[in-house]
Amino acid sequence: MRGDVSRVVPEFFDRDAVAVAADLIGTQLTVNGVGGVIVETEAYTPDDPASHSFRGQTPRNAAMFGIPAHAYVYRSYGIHWCLNFVCRPGSAVLIRALEPRVGLEVMRERRGVENARLLCAGPGRLCQALAVTADLDGRSLDAEPFALDFDTDTIAVIRGTRIGLTKAVDMDWRFGLQGSPFLSRKF
Repeated sequence: MRGDVSRVVPEFFDRDAVAVAADLIGTQLTVNGVGGVIVETEAYTPDDPASHSFRGQTPRNAAMFGIPAHAYVYRSYGIHWCLNFVCRPGSAVLIRALEPRVGLEVMRERRGVENARLLCAGPGRLCQALAVTADLDGRSLDAEPFALDFDTDTIAVIRGTRIGLTKAVDMDWRFGLQGSPFLSRKF
């Protein structure tokens, strides 16, 4: 389900988060004109014990219960921001890694590193490189500062277990672009 973002965004995200997570691989994401190609994602659903929505709606996770095609941004362990795309209520896709392509010098300045592989490999690094903070929580993905360009090419997507969890560790809801050197961790 790829194509022109102006026609697809709400329908694309109003689906099962696992399907959306796989289909986002290869999509170009920019925030205020800085970004790259999504190479790694993870899916979370309301019946998933590892999901922020598992115990119901709170002020922190309210965006997850909103309408599809919006951002859910939260701080992980009080340190790093994490960017998620809301799917159906209570479900979202964590954007884990990008292949940086647009605004590399801006990303390097924000991150303080030269190596392009280290700019967006991991959700915290990605948010720092793209300047994603709580200010974007609840914002629509089909409006500035976000821009999505869905790839229409066939790509090889790999699947594995999610990273850094203590619950539902066996769920294979992590997706990546096969062969990408920009993944946060190997599959």
